[in-house]
Amino acid sequence: MARKPAKANPAKTRAATSKAGPALTHIGASGEARMVDVSDKPATERLAVAEGRVVMTKATLDLIVSGNAKKGDVLGTARIAGIMAAKRTSELIPLCHPLALSKVTVEIEPDVKLPGCLVRASVKVTGPTGVEMEALTAVSVACLTIYDMIKAVERGVRIEGIHLVEKLGGKSGHYRA
Repeated sequence: MARKPAKANPAKTRAATSKAGPALTHIGASGEARMVDVSDKPATERLAVAEGRVVMTKATLDLIVSGNAKKGDVLGTARIAGIMAAKRTSELIPLCHPLALSKVTVEIEPDVKLPGCLVRASVKVTGPTGVEMEALTAVSVACLTIYDMIKAVERGVRIEGIHLVEKLGGKSGHYRA
């Protein structure tokens, strides 16, 4: 038996086209999720930087820094995981475009004041859409990898503050948190 298409939710439609603020680009006129058409947008150089923190005890941080974690090189593994995640963002976030990234860096700095690690990702592309989601995904996965590699030692580790730090390029221009 064929199903009738769901009626558009007027509240969602208004939210997508509200004059109070910018339209939600991933919401269609009927309130359905959609991938944005970027075919008419010019390819420009775009950069995004994101960061987050992994907070732990000083003893766990010392274990990471000394290289004595049972699972191996925590920071190196997390760095590679973050880079790989940036490259596969469109497979994880349903409405993201697959992009040919030109540069991905993931830096992880141990910070005794937290104590923990500050994770920062920078992603660059020349294309019709930005790379904010790729930078945020890189940071998220790098933080999760640190957690995975030390959870046997400390279950109370916290991942905090994942956010966009800076965005360059595209129609909306330069953004800095």
